[in-house]
Amino acid sequence: MNTLPINAIKEIYKKTDIHALDAFINRFQEDDRAGVKYLVDCSRKKIQAYNQELDRMSRMRLYEQKYDHLDFICGIDEVGRGPLAGPVVTAAVILEKDTKLLYINDSKKLSEKMREMLYHQIMDEAIAVSIGIESVETIDTINILQATYKAMQKAVNGLEVQPDILLVDAVTIPDIDIKQHAIIKGDEKSISIAAASIIAKVTRDRMMKDYHELFPAYDFDKNKGYGSSTHIEAIKKVGPCFIHRKSFIKNFILTP
Repeated sequence: MNTLPINAIKEIYKKTDIHALDAFINRFQEDDRAGVKYLVDCSRKKIQAYNQELDRMSRMRLYEQKYDHLDFICGIDEVGRGPLAGPVVTAAVILEKDTKLLYINDSKKLSEKMREMLYHQIMDEAIAVSIGIESVETIDTINILQATYKAMQKAVNGLEVQPDILLVDAVTIPDIDIKQHAIIKGDEKSISIAAASIIAKVTRDRMMKDYHELFPAYDFDKNKGYGSSTHIEAIKKVGPCFIHRKSFIKNFILTP
């Protein structure tokens, strides 16, 4: 019978790495105390969740494995095609082929805390990262799709490493002399595109929080420029600011 106090076992559990949890289970699984049984059960669930994540990440590498004969595989994604305000932001990311990063996913499926954590991990571990931004003025002048293409071109051209192939979420970028593979819902199917979606999302969200400090009436820190009911009401009440897309908000503004 194990004689360690439950609080001591809890401390051991807290300090045990995922790869050592099997040893923790073997050590304490015969302990009949409810508190210890709970910790053993938690350990088993952690291992199960970890293995499921490894399986998911393996599926997220299918396109990267398809092009494994190439040296530099670049994922590209955009954030901000739909909002009423703010720029469109794109990111191009080249990851190490043997990256051990976990929990990479479509940025919309991640919490803000998780996105921030993964943002720093990607920035630290990626071979190359580049951001492309197009302004509200460009969006209003040439339309959001063309502005998105321009932002993607900037992201690709800003890379310090020349990619061998571009894995792009849903679209083919014009005027780029690099092989491309457009993947529908690519941010759910490719670790490279998902990484790019996280970088683009965090970058744009930070910009919109900064804009909130200048224009607090629109709650940009919460809605990030998207057309929430409170955002639309604020536009109607106080009018637009300079980061509103005129081509997107014309239906909300009374014209003489």
